[in-house]
Amino acid sequence: MGVQLAKQSIDLGIVTTNGPAMLAFYRDVLGFKYLREMPSAGGVMHQMLCGDSMIKLVVLPQVPLTAAPGGIQGAAGYRYWTMTVTNITEIVQACVDAGAKVAVKERELRPGVKIAIVEDPDGNWVEFLALG
Repeated sequence: MGVQLAKQSIDLGIVTTNGPAMLAFYRDVLGFKYLREMPSAGGVMHQMLCGDSMIKLVVLPQVPLTAAPGGIQGAAGYRYWTMTVTNITEIVQACVDAGAKVAVKERELRPGVKIAIVEDPDGNWVEFLALG
């Protein structure tokens, strides 16, 4: 028996020690809907919505290890996540204007499909996908 979903989306937890910059990126630059702040794991969790998916930004005073930089080729494990958008050019420009590094410039992956990848303030890769 496979997973029997009670919700048609996922929750993604991002752990950081760089709270203000990460919150500004996801809430202000990408425009995620801010829900609440709550205590979590010795720090604070900011919960935001990206469509129906919840993004949980966990801000800790310190963490024992940080993820290897370099996106897809940097290490094994979870390396990036993707949002399907209708305004890829505009959102990538907003990220650049906010100081984000572009890891993969906007390009056509195959006919009718464009991608671009930016780095959040911690260097995590965020992929934007546009269809049509």
